[in-house]
Amino acid sequence: MVPMPEVLWVDAALLVINKPAGLRSLPDGYDPSQQHLRPLLEPEYGRLWMVHRLDKETSGVLLLARSAAAHRALNTLFERHQVRKWYHAMAAGSPEWEEHTVDLPLRPNGDRRHRTVVDPGRGKAAVTHLRRLERFLAACLVEARPETGRTHQIRAHLAALGLPILGDALYGAPPMPELPLDTLALHAYALELIHPESGQMVRFEAPYPPGFQAAITWLRPQQ
Repeated sequence: MVPMPEVLWVDAALLVINKPAGLRSLPDGYDPSQQHLRPLLEPEYGRLWMVHRLDKETSGVLLLARSAAAHRALNTLFERHQVRKWYHAMAAGSPEWEEHTVDLPLRPNGDRRHRTVVDPGRGKAAVTHLRRLERFLAACLVEARPETGRTHQIRAHLAALGLPILGDALYGAPPMPELPLDTLALHAYALELIHPESGQMVRFEAPYPPGFQAAITWLRPQQ
């Protein structure tokens, strides 16, 4: 049973939630019976408009509009790349760098596994700025700030560096059955934008889910 999203902020224009891993942002085109966000939230908050999404197994900050006007304004901010997002990920490996920018074009590879692959010839531009937050013996906690929004961008870029996200078998993460983590170790930690009504810069942060925090605690003695 997927838990209900935690509400981080609500006003006349915005609803900001901490989406749990395992819950879809949008309906599944192949299986409409799968649970997704809007039917869970609209009975309490009225009609909602999606302006961006998180992968099913990614937790963290997700923004929804509560009016058509807010939806239009937010879409414009996203189209102009005026929304800043920060993700935290636990990755296999322990890089020497403290900061690193990945500039590798990406494209879907079109197979049944729906992976995204690096392709300098046919891929679309994709840039991710990385900062190492903490090092463990065989893993690290990394902050990722994507400039672009390609499907699986952070997952594919980290895997291309030899740093697959823990729990991400699709991109080659090694099994770690002893780790207290039951999902992908990728969390949308913060989001910053200009509020569509007040015009003020606002920032929203989502606390780590219990499994993510437990995994960090478990890894720390392994330093």
